Amino acid sequence: MKLNQYIWLLFIFLAIVSGIFAFDFYSQNKWINFGLFTFITIGCILVARISALSFIRKSEKILLAIQKKDFSLFPKPEQNNLFDNAVKLYYQSKEEHLSFSSYKLLYEEILNQLEIGLMILSEKNNEWEVFYVNPVFLEILQIPKYNSWELYESKIPDFYNIIKQTHYENSQEFFDISINENAKQSFSLRTKKVQNVKNRFCIISLESLQKIIEQKEKLAWNNLMKVISHELLNTLTPVNSLIQNLEYIANQEVVEKEDQQEMKESLRIINSKSKQLLNFVDDYRQVAELPKPVFKTISLTNIVESALNFMKPEFEKNKIKVINSLENQIIWGDEKMIERCLINLYLNTIYAVEDTLEKTIKTEIKTLNKRIILSVEDNGIGIPNEIKDKIFIPFFTTRISGSGIGLTLSKSIIEAHKGYLTYKPLEKGSRFEIWFLE
Repeated sequence: MKLNQYIWLLFIFLAIVSGIFAFDFYSQNKWINFGLFTFITIGCILVARISALSFIRKSEKILLAIQKKDFSLFPKPEQNNLFDNAVKLYYQSKEEHLSFSSYKLLYEEILNQLEIGLMILSEKNNEWEVFYVNPVFLEILQIPKYNSWELYESKIPDFYNIIKQTHYENSQEFFDISINENAKQSFSLRTKKVQNVKNRFCIISLESLQKIIEQKEKLAWNNLMKVISHELLNTLTPVNSLIQNLEYIANQEVVEKEDQQEMKESLRIINSKSKQLLNFVDDYRQVAELPKPVFKTISLTNIVESALNFMKPEFEKNKIKVINSLENQIIWGDEKMIERCLINLYLNTIYAVEDTLEKTIKTEIKTLNKRIILSVEDNGIGIPNEIKDKIFIPFFTTRISGSGIGLTLSKSIIEAHKGYLTYKPLEKGSRFEIWFLE
């Protein structure tokens, strides 16, 4: 047993013994002895009580510090079970608090580094409060940080109403709003509900479509430079070597028959490489000098039907089943350019289903969130994950006879119409979606 327990038992034992003697002296009418042992009994009880209260107060102090998350104390065990357990709980809570603070700091720093706007709302007593908001979110909407969600209603009413209309459930929206009375901008908005027994959260992610496009354009430009450098080096390096060899032969006083044959072969290769380089430059010109669209009111359904009629011989030749689900939609655009974009997509689908037994191509026109979506879907081989991020890079192709500009041109055409072209992998096959934002 521990020392404090021995002392505790000793005072209790002395109190009991003194009480017995006091009772005995009381029965013998020995009042002096009775008074003395009564005093000793009361003293032992008081000492025991004070000792017990001391440990209880110390334990309460530690428990209160845990409750208020005040970890400035440094208590030490004192060989008392109650107090020692409180000390152990204190240091355990302190360690958990420090770990929680570290993780919270780490997570907030990670969220602050995100390039998309992020806001987290928490529900308390049927009222929503701002649990977290990162700097990018505030920068996009150009607003100060408020803890009360209701205050955002007066600053950005359009955004506030869109979130409210989702009922703080899972959703994905595209919307246009004006920031500080400037021209309207397009944004991609997603909400995600997270809920447990006690808490309910709504995670809001916000991303500027213009910023997305700019980032993609920068990445595409860097990749284009790599492709152009690679193509030029592959063409000019052997040509330079052949020219040096021709120069060596030409400087000889007598050109032998074998050298003449070598000169002819070198000139043939140079001519071939020059044509290859000219074709490459012509392809680049098509991408770089895309004509401006001639906008007018046109039927998207008619454009699809025209492109399908143009491709009908190829579809029949390759025994491809064509499925259409076309809503009648009117857009503002260039008929010939959009048809050219569709034909490029159809040519890709023909290649994709080449090795498929039951070949199917599906074209669909639908509306979603007040946007018109034109999709081309196939049940072909799909695009491998390792190259799906490169398919819109100019001159990137996996086909021997391909130029690698079809998807690039299609993407440029749709962007010229203030829309965007996206790729979505399917369980079997691929789907390209054209989103018309305006």
